[in-house]
Amino acid sequence: MEIQTVSSVKLLIALLVPLFGTLGVMFVGKNENIREGVSSAASVILLMIVASMIPAVLDGKTLVYHMFTVLPGITVTLRADGMSMIFALVASSLWTIAVYYSMGYMRAHQEHAQTRFNACFALAIFGAIGVAFSDNLFTMYLFYEIVSVCTYPLVAHAQDKDGYAGAQKYIVYLTTTAKLFLLPALILIYVITGTLDFPHNISEGLFTGDTQSWIVIMLYIFCLFGFAKNGVMPFHHWLPGAMVAPTPVSALLHAVAVVKVGVFCTTRTMLYVFGVDTMHALNLGIPTAYFVGFTVLAASVLALSKNNLKERLAYSTISQLSYIILGVALLTPSGIDGGLIHIVNHAFSKITLFFCAGAIMIAHHKKDLSEMGGLGKSMPITFACFFIASLSMIGAPPVAGFVTKWNLLVGSIEAHQMGILLILIASTMLNVGYFAPVTFKAFFGKRPEGETYQGIQEAPLSMLIPIVIACAISVLLGVFPNFMMQFVKAVTG
Repeated sequence: MEIQTVSSVKLLIALLVPLFGTLGVMFVGKNENIREGVSSAASVILLMIVASMIPAVLDGKTLVYHMFTVLPGITVTLRADGMSMIFALVASSLWTIAVYYSMGYMRAHQEHAQTRFNACFALAIFGAIGVAFSDNLFTMYLFYEIVSVCTYPLVAHAQDKDGYAGAQKYIVYLTTTAKLFLLPALILIYVITGTLDFPHNISEGLFTGDTQSWIVIMLYIFCLFGFAKNGVMPFHHWLPGAMVAPTPVSALLHAVAVVKVGVFCTTRTMLYVFGVDTMHALNLGIPTAYFVGFTVLAASVLALSKNNLKERLAYSTISQLSYIILGVALLTPSGIDGGLIHIVNHAFSKITLFFCAGAIMIAHHKKDLSEMGGLGKSMPITFACFFIASLSMIGAPPVAGFVTKWNLLVGSIEAHQMGILLILIASTMLNVGYFAPVTFKAFFGKRPEGETYQGIQEAPLSMLIPIVIACAISVLLGVFPNFMMQFVKAVTG
């Protein structure tokens, strides 16, 4: 498909909507109804603007908007192509759902500093949209750091000892890795290639045959570790520590903004900075797949040991994120398809799981799996949604995760990597091991001694409806995967 480059101010408007939403929230902060109305309106407007770009991108056009030039070859420029749209659609649609869920959660839990919470939430989406629509490494790095700074107050929201400790670990891990690995890599890439702009296809990359192999390999490793939001071990400890934050923040971290920013930046860099041809030539792909395969298995084993539901989900996220990188690292058509589509599939399924965890806490004040015996009879809708979303994480049909697992399994066979195939099968069994007991205990487990559940007691409708919507979308993405796969195919050709 021939690519046309078209200048479009829609990209700038999409970037400014959450920023103006932040200002609006701060301006009307004392009136909670108007404040939440501003957040809701901003999220819907953003989704509509992003959706309006779909026809042009699917028609083979690349939308661009140049903001300003820093140095020759270094600009702040926005771009919408197939890969951009994958993440932008996820971030904008899930913000819309998360805004309504947050209203119910924050009010039911009587959380303090709700204006600050909503403002930082919108700023995080501002950063995520900036990352999604970045036309070059410099722009992507700029918005990557914005996400880190804006989400720090959200992690520290409780303003207690645990909150500050979790937030400190969060910001230290993410900013230190970015400064030690990512920033030097960007400078060296610019010095070597003279540009940081992404090419228009995944085969080229920025490097020529004149660059020494060891330098390219070093820069690749620096980028892999520099984007520590991707949760790859050993730079993963910030993620479980951030679970001290309120559940809507956990959902934001794990499904919408932070970790998805990490894996999006990682895979964007793998495909558009180094390129498939260079990665093949230097044998970078398969070693990366096995390296992140360790994270897939190790994080799943750790998830088995966690009694706290949010901690179990956190280690599940660490494992699931590496599926995305593993798929792209296979460098086969099906592998890349499976990795990129998992950005979408994991987002909707994981946000459902975290929403369910928050609903359980609000309705019955339960955080640990050991306390949830028989609770499914009081929260049938919540636990039914949890079960469906967990099927997606496992990779069972007809939910979205099946599309991911199928493509990853086919991709590992295409790459003739039986070791990766075994890792995927083993991880699926581990997924069953740490997800199935939650649903089984809730519906068939014995109630804790002295516990009496009085009939049906679900969370407020403002929380329950977003749970059902996110869960339903997970199913629709599994039954009708072709819509989002169009954007994936625009990347892989």
